[in-house]
Amino acid sequence: MTLKIWRQKDAKTRGQFETVKINDVSPDMSFLEMLDIVNEEQMKPWRAAAFPVIRDCAVDRTAFDRIIQAGGFVSVNTGAAPEASTIPVPKADADRAFDAAACIGCGACVAACKNASAMLFVSAKVSHLSFLPQAVSQKRLVLTSRVGESERQFEFFYASSANGRHRVEAKKRVLAMVAQMDKEDCATCTNLYECQAACPKGITVDYIAKMNREYLGATVTYAEKVYGKD
Repeated sequence: MTLKIWRQKDAKTRGQFETVKINDVSPDMSFLEMLDIVNEEQMKPWRAAAFPVIRDCAVDRTAFDRIIQAGGFVSVNTGAAPEASTIPVPKADADRAFDAAACIGCGACVAACKNASAMLFVSAKVSHLSFLPQAVSQKRLVLTSRVGESERQFEFFYASSANGRHRVEAKKRVLAMVAQMDKEDCATCTNLYECQAACPKGITVDYIAKMNREYLGATVTYAEKVYGKD
């Protein structure tokens, strides 16, 4: 078997393919055993501006970490965990959130895209939170019931939020994550769908459309400036 390995000392040096002949390869070998033995295949790193080469086939994907740190989380203090049935989530929304959350941040979408766009990754991280309620505060309601001389009180806890679907940080999140994506030299989507084909989790470009809607709405209605902040 012939093994072609991409050799590159670091991000500043010029890399090249090195051809190695491999003999006595057993068809019973596992994938891990044959990880360094690929028949007539070229092994190269997922090269992109956002993924600088460390060495050989290793790249630095901490750009994804910085995008998540920009807003891919819930920071609002929600207090104690609310009753599970307080805010019922439609099954369709829960399924779509689950599908988006399947993203493992591997970077295949960026490597496959000719523009090195990270929009599929960012849209998955934005969407899986935007479909679900977060940061729900509770209010206590006490009702009194009287039957004859006896009196009983019933306590109810209900969710309150000034943001409709309890998406307190949704607008800030999408603006911050897209801004960080731009800082990482990731280009925008030109609808080639190579990212969708390369995604090992089957995440579709529907989530990019979802993120675009979220972003457009946030740019119109969100007051706090995100771009330009260091």
